[in-house]
Amino acid sequence: MPSSVLAFIIALVIVLLITPVIIKFAIKTGAMDAPDKRKVHRQPIPRLGGLGIYISFLIAVVFISLTTDITAGHINELLGLLIGGTFIVIVGIIDDYTNLPAKIKLIGQIAAACILVSFDVRIDFLSNPFGDWIFLEYLSLPFTVFWIVGLTNTVNLIDGLDGLAAGVSTIASITLLLVAYQQGDMFTVFITAALVGSALGFLKYNFNPARIFMGDTGSMFLGFILAGVSIIGAVKSATTIALIVPILALGLPILDTAFAIIRRYRGGVPIFKPDKGHLHHRLLDLGFTQRQAVLLMYVFSCFLGVSAIALTQVNEYVGIIILVFIISVIIYGAKKIGIFHPKNNLHA
Repeated sequence: MPSSVLAFIIALVIVLLITPVIIKFAIKTGAMDAPDKRKVHRQPIPRLGGLGIYISFLIAVVFISLTTDITAGHINELLGLLIGGTFIVIVGIIDDYTNLPAKIKLIGQIAAACILVSFDVRIDFLSNPFGDWIFLEYLSLPFTVFWIVGLTNTVNLIDGLDGLAAGVSTIASITLLLVAYQQGDMFTVFITAALVGSALGFLKYNFNPARIFMGDTGSMFLGFILAGVSIIGAVKSATTIALIVPILALGLPILDTAFAIIRRYRGGVPIFKPDKGHLHHRLLDLGFTQRQAVLLMYVFSCFLGVSAIALTQVNEYVGIIILVFIISVIIYGAKKIGIFHPKNNLHA
């Protein structure tokens, strides 16, 4: 059996087995997500589910690493992912129990990103649509940290409906897996396969009506690993623009975050203030049920994932045309559902 398939199965089975235990543990220890006027659930829900995602991913990756040679030549990157990922999980667990201030949580995210960079996982160059290379040189470190922290937060911010962050992360992981497979990067295929197993298995307990939330423990871990994989993998040398593939793979949470910044700025609201103008809030306001809204956002994520894969198969000029079309559709759709309207800046 291929190592990547085995990693997927191990992660899937373990998260299915341990999540019920974590539900009981979260309830017993008080890791509960209380309802408020900005959230859509109406009763306290355990929110330590990300611990199951982390444990299942960790066991699958370590087991395959010790029993096969798939990580040969990638030990440094693997250690960076696991140590940095463990650090971000610790920050997430603390936040799920105590609701850390945003600044403290950001410091923790930056520290985790620096851990990954210290293992020489960094963005050293970019390519442009015309085939030239842009070497970042002294900007490599801050750019890489910004990338990791940014993606960590985008997944964290989209975790607002049952099954949304887990499903979108699963789709993004599959996208990166397929692109890496096309390019023969089996290490990235292995890591993303384990991530798919962990996130997909967690959906059994997290899809509406959710029995448990992943909390910041899960959303930050998923975002962090996806950010790291997008740097490590062959995606970095894609034939279009180096970071376009992972940007599209995680297009939904990235767009939601970008729209929130634009909306709050236009409305004169501090950027870090929460509101009810996120994509999922707007879909609920338009009359969609939780399940319908989540499934619709899955479909859009799949569309962006397929677009990302397609971009690796076309020349630069066709790729630009595809990107322009996607951007036009996104802007039109965002305006139609009122995503930029200042009235949606309702504080929590």
